[in-house]
Amino acid sequence: MTAAPATPDPLRTHDLVGIGIGPFNLSLAALAHGLPTPLTTAFYEQRPAFHWHPGLLIDGATLQVPFLADLVTLADPTSPWSFLNYQRTQDRLYPFYFAERFHIHRAEYDAYCRWVSTQLPGLHFGHQADAIRWDPQTARFDVDHTQLDAHGEAESLGRTHTRHIALGVGTEPHIPEPLKPLTDSDTGTAPVIHSADYLHHRDRLLQARHITVIGSGQSGAEIFLDLLRARPTGNEGLHWLARTPAFAPMEYSKLGLEHFTPDYTRYFHALPETVRDTLVPQQWQLHKGIDHDTIAAIHDELYRRTLHGGWPDATLTPGVSVRTAGRVANTRVELHLDHTQQGTRTRLTTDAVVLATGYRERPLDTLLHHLAPHLRRDTAGRPRVDAHHRLDLGPAVTGHIYVQNAERHTHGVGAPDLGLAAWRSATILNDLTGTTPYPLPKRTAFTTFGLTQPAIPTQHPTLVPLTHNN
Repeated sequence: MTAAPATPDPLRTHDLVGIGIGPFNLSLAALAHGLPTPLTTAFYEQRPAFHWHPGLLIDGATLQVPFLADLVTLADPTSPWSFLNYQRTQDRLYPFYFAERFHIHRAEYDAYCRWVSTQLPGLHFGHQADAIRWDPQTARFDVDHTQLDAHGEAESLGRTHTRHIALGVGTEPHIPEPLKPLTDSDTGTAPVIHSADYLHHRDRLLQARHITVIGSGQSGAEIFLDLLRARPTGNEGLHWLARTPAFAPMEYSKLGLEHFTPDYTRYFHALPETVRDTLVPQQWQLHKGIDHDTIAAIHDELYRRTLHGGWPDATLTPGVSVRTAGRVANTRVELHLDHTQQGTRTRLTTDAVVLATGYRERPLDTLLHHLAPHLRRDTAGRPRVDAHHRLDLGPAVTGHIYVQNAERHTHGVGAPDLGLAAWRSATILNDLTGTTPYPLPKRTAFTTFGLTQPAIPTQHPTLVPLTHNN
């Protein structure tokens, strides 16, 4: 049964207000709904309904995490909001059982999350959060929001009061500086789109004689494979560029995956800031590599096209960066390329470009503008986030603002990983309630990431002289 949309109560003081309803805050809402002592909660999202990367739900594309990394299971396997319970409600449990799928389709994960979002109470879609203020008189946050109509236009203004906040505003498409001129002047016939919008422009892209994909991660690989499969043999007209020295596989060894455990998250958080900043770019293959099956599928497709002689008109070039880019007579795109290892330069002219250049955390400064005097930052100007995923707001603000997927600089590569969603939500709820409704495991990895500090003796040990008899 679908829950009826609720109207925010402007007079009530909530225990928790969530801003943004992506998988992480949806996880928090689901686990909050199952607490033995209920919390008063409200979650706001400016989109009209839940959608998870709709531009990348390519046919056959799967998650890079097992289905157990749903919204709740790794914190509460008995929750009614689990993926397995979703399958049961859809009469698909036996088909799923026989399919023997550990990694489910992205489209299936999107449908599962949408199912949860239509069942849970207290979720307000079509509401844009505008500002957060702290009221010292009432010891609560005021959240100003705008209700949007079906066309995304402002319909009415509102204010919600809450003791605590969870920010889950997600990420936004990233376009490197050399490529921004292409998107800033998208007036020609040569399409330049970010991978986040790929499916919305796929038909237009396929009409181009030559297509260039930029980016060596999973999205770039999936898009290159999809375009390759859709192009005629001998007339593929594809070029795939990457800054990385190789089209490298994602680190998926069992011990490598332990970097996505609570154990590693705690270890990373305790490291000095300078060490953390050095580690994150070094670990790109943990989360920016390509799934082994996708690499194999690309090679199989390329090989199949050589069976009757010749080579496909597809070029794969790693180790290349785009120095500058621009449009040529509004009908083509010209990329000026540098090869890192060769030290050489060239130019590539193409009819369409797909920017699989990743995402960046959405900046929080606009939303937190009124809290700026209280917000403590690190030496790089980023918000400090404690072990409980709380912003460091200083002693004048007694309420907590928790962050989800905005703390990679403090919590490591696992911050955006779906496999840690339920654990982080449980950590937040345990801290918020001051109890342990969700007991968390003391150990989650075989790897011991740091050296155990030896106990310091309280007094000098007694030295016993050695004799030959000893």
